[in-house]
Amino acid sequence: MNILITGASSGFGALIVGDLIKAGHRVAGSVRDPEGRNAKAVQDLHDLGAEVVEIDVTDDVSVEKGVAEAQDALGSIDVLINNAGVGAHGLQENFSADDFHRLFDINVFGVQRMIRAVLPAMRARGSGLILNVSSLLGRVVLPFYGPYNATKWAVEALSENYRVELSQFGVDVAIIEPGGFPTSFLGNLISPTSRDRDAGYGDMAAAPKAALDGFSEFLSANPQQSPKLVADAVVSVVNATPGTRPFRTEVDTVGMGDLVKPMNDQLAQVTEGLFTNFGMADMLKLKVTEAEAA
Repeated sequence: MNILITGASSGFGALIVGDLIKAGHRVAGSVRDPEGRNAKAVQDLHDLGAEVVEIDVTDDVSVEKGVAEAQDALGSIDVLINNAGVGAHGLQENFSADDFHRLFDINVFGVQRMIRAVLPAMRARGSGLILNVSSLLGRVVLPFYGPYNATKWAVEALSENYRVELSQFGVDVAIIEPGGFPTSFLGNLISPTSRDRDAGYGDMAAAPKAALDGFSEFLSANPQQSPKLVADAVVSVVNATPGTRPFRTEVDTVGMGDLVKPMNDQLAQVTEGLFTNFGMADMLKLKVTEAEAA
């Protein structure tokens, strides 16, 4: 298949690109600033056999241009993987509305921009896959990740709605929910632009840094929590037969995924019951062609 993935320069993205190409897919990876700070990443992606397009998911024009270039390079876009994202860490009260807007512009509005750019061709063709990289923190809350939690909860809802609104057009939607992994993500967390509320928190003002340092040490002590697991999960979902893909896939080995999965399973039952009661159960079933089902 022909696949476009955002955020391909580092972290999960670079691993996913490599594994998808090994699995026989053609991949276009999007990066920002390809001739500047990401020049080395661009060369690495080319060495893997990937096409590279420049996309800033916060910019409408950049998204439209980059998607068009990816489509020209690949011939079509069968799969969109929304992987680009950024985290945030700190006392939630310290984050201004502008801080929240910056985070939402990347993690939520960016996802919406990308989906809107690829959907007309997918709907016209009657097939496609939108795969959104969310987080287990899109299902549960941990302290000091407040703005990030909010964006990923929004991505989950966005995905739920697209799933049912696109199913009869043959366009599949799925979510990958990673736990915490030792990637560049932790080093690029957005902090509040101001810490003017710290004084009101007393000793707790130091808690976010202590928690983050502790979590980094925890990951170092648990090497089985390898980012490669996320790439493996993505390839598994992409390779699955349309109509059989899991909607949510939890990826974690250190105590979060096993707790969240039963909640996801229960939500699936609630959703099926709700849609059945309202006569909309067919919207939960992907319309597939005979060739896809074979």
